[in-house]
Amino acid sequence: MIPIERAARALSKLDSNSEDGWQDCIPQTLAVLEAFHEPSQPMREAGAEIFRVVQPDHSEAAAEDDAATVWRLMIDAMRTGVDKD
Repeated sequence: MIPIERAARALSKLDSNSEDGWQDCIPQTLAVLEAFHEPSQPMREAGAEIFRVVQPDHSEAAAEDDAATVWRLMIDAMRTGVDKD
């Protein structure tokens, strides 16, 4: 099960106490993903830690930018293959 489906099922369960009709929750799920697309500054800093280990010569700003890019790419990958109609 892909993350979009898991999230839509969770929203459906919150709304109706049932996962039935989870497909109707896909637009809301995609809206949440859109809201999450841009990482916060603390998220950028947390992600930068791994880039400092892998690329110790990178500046802090570059490491944060790399972490933010990876986050955005991962969010975009979650949207891949989802029928938005």
